[in-house]
Amino acid sequence: MRFGPVGTSVAILAFVSSAYATGHSKIPSRPNVVPGPYDAGRAMPVSPPRDKGRFCYVKQGCRGDRDDAPHIKKALEDCNNGGTVVFDKSYVIGSPLDLTFLHHVDIVITGNIAFDDSDVYYWQDNSFKYAFQNQSVFWKLGGEDVNIYGDLSLEEGKSVIDGRGEAYWKAVRNDSALYRPMLFALDGMKGATMSNLRMRNPPNWFNIIANSSDIIVSNMDLRAESTNGTKIANSDGWDTYRSDRVVIQDSFINNTDDCVSFKPNSTNVVVQNLVCIGSHGISIGSLGQYEGETDIVENLQIYNISMTNASDFARIKVWPGVQSDFQTHLKGGGGSGYVRNVTYDLLYSNNNDRAITITQCYGQSNETLCNEFPANLTIEDITMKNIYGTTSADLDPQAGTLVCSAPDRCSNIRVENITITVPSGQTPVYECRNMDNSLLQLNCIDESDEE
Repeated sequence: MRFGPVGTSVAILAFVSSAYATGHSKIPSRPNVVPGPYDAGRAMPVSPPRDKGRFCYVKQGCRGDRDDAPHIKKALEDCNNGGTVVFDKSYVIGSPLDLTFLHHVDIVITGNIAFDDSDVYYWQDNSFKYAFQNQSVFWKLGGEDVNIYGDLSLEEGKSVIDGRGEAYWKAVRNDSALYRPMLFALDGMKGATMSNLRMRNPPNWFNIIANSSDIIVSNMDLRAESTNGTKIANSDGWDTYRSDRVVIQDSFINNTDDCVSFKPNSTNVVVQNLVCIGSHGISIGSLGQYEGETDIVENLQIYNISMTNASDFARIKVWPGVQSDFQTHLKGGGGSGYVRNVTYDLLYSNNNDRAITITQCYGQSNETLCNEFPANLTIEDITMKNIYGTTSADLDPQAGTLVCSAPDRCSNIRVENITITVPSGQTPVYECRNMDNSLLQLNCIDESDEE
């Protein structure tokens, strides 16, 4: 597959307010969400206009301990197959919502949606579970031809989905086994857009796009921020999983984990025009976690990204070839598969610890084990180019690591036009092992040189 430009580049954070629909002053019209400058290899499905005048306004409960989940489900059932559902008030969801029946419907959020945080253990027992990395979610939306959008010209507190994550971040400090839901899931969705919305404070990841295809996410504002200094747990911006033809673009993310992460079997994905702060980078993986499973990540275009105060930037993380313990509820290693045909291009680094990271020893501090059991998953046909800016003082003068676990595990990895500087003013160095250094326009050292 070849990624192709589709017209004039959309500027980072080009949050364009939606025009208002005639006769409905409080309902923004559906944005025209178009991928650019790259698409996912073919045109996204056309979403026809919705039935004129067919609106379902979600009712708001009256009690302080209310659960608006039944009202939400009813509105979506009533306006499914051609209507528009409007969230224009404040809603609290207190029970899980399976909304995977959606077809040909628009969802407009100009009010706010929050999740009941009065009992974090309720959600541990009642959320929808994923076997992958023991994840769970409050609600999941799936179906075909769905547009979800808001209006970012409205003040803070409007057009927002709020996970009220602070209660979970506090609880997990004392109970590392606590399962915390993700804020939002597109699961089993074919043909959808999500745009012009705020997301705040997820208990776990912000978003998972799972078992889906032909998805465009654009003009989003994601922030995980503690009000009293509580350490924020996880908070990935977007994770793709078992999904094909996805575009994530023109958005702002302030979080504490991966800005975007390509999980197993993510193919034909474009990530472009993002501003990321405080994250763990634009990450492929982790992969190869589960014995007996094959993980494929192929045909990725990562373009025009600004990354600030992160641990990593362009990152590929693979588990070793044998399983071992990692964290509570989490062990990994021994899986197989490949990463293939990936381009990172035009990346601005501002005070990140590493500009480039490739590891096949993820989740394992024992490098002897990784050398004894090299990863079963290969990495090939990777280009990282036009990366500029600064790294932090944390590893100065090192600016990155490119380490494969055996000579035959990585091939055709190219690094070109890298103009990264380190605070000391020294020449930046990169740890390179089991790589073809002739393809790396870097000042490579091996581990013994560094010591």
